[in-house]
Amino acid sequence: MITGSDLAVTTGSGLAVITLSGVTVTYPRRDRPSLRGVDLHVAAGERVVVLGPSGAGKSTLLHLVAGLVPHSTPAEVEGTLVLGGGGQPLDLSSPVHERSALLGVVGQDPSASVCLPQVDAELALVLENRAVPPAQIGPRVGVALEQVGVGDLAQRQTARLSGGQTQRVALAAAVIGRPGLLLLDEPTSMLDASGVRAVRAAVEEVARDASLTVLLVEHRLDDYAGEAGLDGLPGRAVVLDADGTVVADGPTPQVLREHAAALHALGCWLPLEAELTALSGKVGDLASGAHDELLAGLVPCDEVLPASPETGAPRVLLRAHGLAVGHGRQTVLDGVDLDVRAGQVVAVLGENGTGKSTLLHALAGLARPLAGRVTGERPGMVFQNPEHQLVAHTVAEEIAHGLADPEPTVARMLREHRLEHCADRNPHQLSGGEKRRLSLAAMLAHGRDVLLADEPTFGLDRRDTVVVADALRSVADGGGAVVFSTHDLRLAAEVADEVVVVGRGRVLASGSTHDVLSDAAALTGAGLELPAIVRWFVERCSSTAALRSALRALGRHPVAGSAAHDPEPATTAGVRA
Repeated sequence: MITGSDLAVTTGSGLAVITLSGVTVTYPRRDRPSLRGVDLHVAAGERVVVLGPSGAGKSTLLHLVAGLVPHSTPAEVEGTLVLGGGGQPLDLSSPVHERSALLGVVGQDPSASVCLPQVDAELALVLENRAVPPAQIGPRVGVALEQVGVGDLAQRQTARLSGGQTQRVALAAAVIGRPGLLLLDEPTSMLDASGVRAVRAAVEEVARDASLTVLLVEHRLDDYAGEAGLDGLPGRAVVLDADGTVVADGPTPQVLREHAAALHALGCWLPLEAELTALSGKVGDLASGAHDELLAGLVPCDEVLPASPETGAPRVLLRAHGLAVGHGRQTVLDGVDLDVRAGQVVAVLGENGTGKSTLLHALAGLARPLAGRVTGERPGMVFQNPEHQLVAHTVAEEIAHGLADPEPTVARMLREHRLEHCADRNPHQLSGGEKRRLSLAAMLAHGRDVLLADEPTFGLDRRDTVVVADALRSVADGGGAVVFSTHDLRLAAEVADEVVVVGRGRVLASGSTHDVLSDAAALTGAGLELPAIVRWFVERCSSTAALRSALRALGRHPVAGSAAHDPEPATTAGVRA
C-alpha cells in the first residue's frame, strides 16, 4: 500500500483555482468517511488526474468541488474549500448555481444531466443561461459538437443516443461555456477508440487556454494516454488510497513509474508501461523488450490447455435468425444470425451507435425486432445503466428479489461482489462501481441459463473487472451462456470464446475470438483498435484458448517481488469500496 512517505506531496504554484484544507466528507449512515483529511491545492492552468481504486472518493472529490456535495447530496463536510483565486472566491456555502459560471462538468452518468429532447437545444441551453447573444449560439453549438466528433448529431433526439454518444454530447455541453475549471468524471467510460481520441483531443483543444484547469478522474488510463504513453496523461497525478486519503501527489510519470506496484495492488488500472513495470520490476514500454520474458512465460503450450470435449456441438440456448433491430422504424442493425451455445461466452464489439445495446435488448425480449425472430431460453439482462434495473430498498433486498430461498444466495453474492458493507443501504445511494457490482450480482443470483450484459465493466477498476470477468466465465463454465457488449477488447480477448463485430448496419465479422482479433482489416473496417498488449498475445498464441489463458494470467499476475497473488491483496483486504 502507498503510504504518505512513499512520495512527498507537492502542491501547485500560482493563482489557486481549488484549495482544500483538511477536508473530510462523510455520507449519512456510512461508518467511515469517503474523503479523509484531504489537503489539495490546484493552480490555474494545471491538468490533474485523480487515481485510486473504486470507492476511494474520486467522484466525491469532484462532487464537492462542483457543489453537489453537500447541496444536492447530503453529507457532513469538515474542513475548508475555496474556489477561484481572484475577485470573490467561492466556498463550501456557495450553491451549485453560483459555481456554474466557473465550472464545466461531465458526470459519471452523463444521461442524468440531459434536460432537453434535442442535442443542439441541450447545448444551446448552456449558452442561453450565460446570456450569449443569439447570433453566436448556433455557430458555437456546431463547433462544440465537432470538437468531440459528433457534429452529425445536432438534430438527433437525446433519448435515442447511445451511451457513448450521450457521453460525447455531455462533454460538448461542458466545454461550450468556456469554463475556467473542467471536471471530468470518467469521460471515456462508454466510448469506443475513436471516441476516446475525440475526448482527449477536445480536452486538449479547450486546454489551449493556459488558464483552464482540468481535474480528471479516469480508469481507462492506457486508452486515454494513447500512443504517447505516460506522457499523454495530465501532468500531475493525485492518488487517493482506499480510505479516501491523499497518499501521493506529483508529476504523473514519476507517480506511475515509482509506485506502479502499489497502485496495481490497490486495484487501479494503469497505463500498460506502468502495469508491466509493476509485474516485471523492469522499466520500459512494451516495444522495449524489457518485459518479453515475463509475457512469453504466460503463453501456454498447446499440450497444457484442456482438451475440447468430443461430444458434438453444444446445445443452442438462444438463437437469433434474420434479426433486424432499431429505433421506431429506423433500422440500426440488420441480418443478424446468432447461435448462443451452452458453455460459450460471446462478445459483441463495435463503435458507439452501431446497435450493440439495441441487439441485446432484442435478445432479452425487451425490444421488438423490426424483422426476424429470437427463440430459446429467456435470458437475464444486466443493463448498461444499473439504475434502470434497481427495484428494492436495500442492497440485500435487491439481490433477494424474486428468490424463493434467498438467504444463502444473498450472503454469497454480497461476499463475492464486495457488497457486504452496504447490505442495508439503499441501492441508489451507492457509488457508481457499487451499483454496477450490485446489478450483476442481482442477476447472477437468479441462475439464468443465458446472461446478457451491456458494458458490464465500464467504470470499474482493475480489481472489480477481474471479478466480473471471472463471473462471466463461471456462467459459461457451469453450462450456461453469456452475450456481452464491450469497448474493452482486452476483456473480450480474456473472456470470450466467440466475437461478433457490428458496424455500418450489419455484422462485419464473427467467429472465434482469436480469428476475429487476428483480422486487422475487419477491425479497421469496424473502427476498432486492438490494444498493444492484446496484439502482442494474438500474434503469439495459436488459439482462442491460449489467448484467453495468457491474458487471464496477466491480469492476475503478482507484482514483482511478491510470492503469491490474491485478487484482493492483503494490503487492501479490509478496505471497503
